[in-house]
Amino acid sequence: MDIFEAVKERHSVRQYLDKPLEENVKNELLDLIKECNEKSGLNIQLVCDEPKAFDAKIAKHFENVTNYIVLVGKKQPKLDEKCGYWGQKLVIAAQMMGLNTCWVALTYKKIPGAFTVEKDEKLTDIIAIGYGANQGKERKSKKPEDVCYDIQAAPLWFKRGVEFALLAPTARNQQKFTINLDGISNRVKIKAGLGPEAKTDLGIVKYNFEVGAGKDNFEWADNNTFEIRITD
Repeated sequence: MDIFEAVKERHSVRQYLDKPLEENVKNELLDLIKECNEKSGLNIQLVCDEPKAFDAKIAKHFENVTNYIVLVGKKQPKLDEKCGYWGQKLVIAAQMMGLNTCWVALTYKKIPGAFTVEKDEKLTDIIAIGYGANQGKERKSKKPEDVCYDIQAAPLWFKRGVEFALLAPTARNQQKFTINLDGISNRVKIKAGLGPEAKTDLGIVKYNFEVGAGKDNFEWADNNTFEIRITD
């Protein structure tokens, strides 16, 4: 499965098999998390074999969730968006590894000792991960013209980017965002709508758009790649 197939085939999954992560898959995931943390400056963590966060009382629609990714970073502007972007990178990579995932904002418990959040850090969301009992369901989606006012006149790479952006998971599937060319042929402007998870959604959508459009074909109007640039 390549990254394009992974974006198209990935759906939210809430029911999982009672099966631990295979050691090689776990190690591959840990290596990728380390790489993402180094590039982003975040403190993303993987929690394994921990069943209490998703017990039946608070997470009624989840079953057998014992593994999850915790999105943590230093308090800063655009932290939610940044976590959305890097979290979605991990979600798509997990799909390519044969795993399933689900973004979770509220319906879980914080278990003491399962992960760490320093005083200057914030936990934004977590991602349930494991071997799905099913592959989830395709959801309804807006049309490209619903999120872009001049999609018909746009170049092919932009249309493909919007197509992939509309495959991104968003809170309550509301897809509260717009994407347009910013008056210059290769500059893209994206705007979040209103809502408690809108900023996280924006980061998720940005990642999907980059996959579809190809990062070399454009630049974001806000010039924000969420990647630390190291110079000598």
